[in-house]
Amino acid sequence: MNALIARAIGAATGGPPPRIFTTLARNPRLFRRWLRFAGALMPGGRLPRAETELVILRVAHNCGSDYEWGHHERLGLAAGLSAEEIERVREGPGAAGWAERQQLLLRTADELHAERTLSDSLWSELRPLYSDAELIELFMLVGHYEMVAMTLNALRVQPDPVPAGPRPLLARLAERRLRRRS
Repeated sequence: MNALIARAIGAATGGPPPRIFTTLARNPRLFRRWLRFAGALMPGGRLPRAETELVILRVAHNCGSDYEWGHHERLGLAAGLSAEEIERVREGPGAAGWAERQQLLLRTADELHAERTLSDSLWSELRPLYSDAELIELFMLVGHYEMVAMTLNALRVQPDPVPAGPRPLLARLAERRLRRRS
């Protein structure tokens, strides 16, 4: 069943089964539980998709995860981030051009990565902008993708090849839905 799930996801994206799924599916007991949790954060989360992708890209950069970077670079574009914004993620929250919310999200990812908690000053900036549920999701999003990046790096999972040719219809429909949610 796990192999079928991985093949279906690959078919939807126009390529072979993503290596993250074929690798993690080797632990069947954890794989489906992880998929459910991961799906509740992305794509099923409360945060706007472009913000979610911005955070995931910063986590991928902070953790040196080429796999997550490549995968979410494509998802970030589909969610409405520009190629320039995606490349600027590597420069961090101090780079010129970020909106206040974007800068706060990048600072949050950086501080959680470095300190494993959030300072009172950053908390006081985030609190008026996000609901309790959104803040919980934001912090869990950072922690989850830190865990995923660590796991992929430790298992030496190589980035997936970028599919050639036009995107499959299912992938284009999913991208259109992502843009509408953003």
